[in-house]
Amino acid sequence: MGSVPTVATKHPREELARRREARARVHFVHEAESESRPGGPVTSRQSADVTVPRSELDPLWTPEHLERLARTYWRFLTRVSLGMLRVIYTPTSRAVVLLGRPLTLIRFYAPEYEAAADCGIVTWRIDRGLLVEPAGRGKGWLRITVRRPPESLLPDDPNTTADDFTTVRVTSEVESFYPMLAGWGWFWKIGRFIYRQTQLRIHVLITNAFLRSLARLDLEPSLVGALRTPGQDQVPSS
Repeated sequence: MGSVPTVATKHPREELARRREARARVHFVHEAESESRPGGPVTSRQSADVTVPRSELDPLWTPEHLERLARTYWRFLTRVSLGMLRVIYTPTSRAVVLLGRPLTLIRFYAPEYEAAADCGIVTWRIDRGLLVEPAGRGKGWLRITVRRPPESLLPDDPNTTADDFTTVRVTSEVESFYPMLAGWGWFWKIGRFIYRQTQLRIHVLITNAFLRSLARLDLEPSLVGALRTPGQDQVPSS
């Protein structure tokens, strides 16, 4: 009697662990592509709505966790590139390097944080690097914004249950960036096409993957701790 073919199935425990790991739901929001004038800067924006249990959002809505979100972004970049891209921290800068110095792809100034009741913003202003056109040095920025709806700021309703959810919008944008790959002058039309099909496409894929990873609500501890609550232990650098 012939053997009965088997169908591969996921282990129930693995599937349950995967579902538990995703503590939030992520829905991507379409952002219109921006145009740029010849030789001018470019803008890229990706957004996602992250639906979170209200009971888990409130403890995360602190300046310290905004800093941890920033750290999570850089840590994700290193992981998704299998360690080829690393982020070097100094008191005044964040440098994205390929394997190591001197291959500094792009260097940012130290982050600037803005924390309000309904919004958190972290901005890294662009300094220079191999990916930055000389005319674009010191111009433009990378920014992550997290915004929650006004109604989520109201005091907890006595009828609120653990299953109540709040949707926050997370946006990553690169503004006023002058890519070296796009070139300038007569080469701009060709260079802009090459840039959009390579560097920009890779950036969008990585950013969307980062936004999707936020479903785990797992934020890396900050290496700097500028916004850490006084009294907490410093996280060692790595």
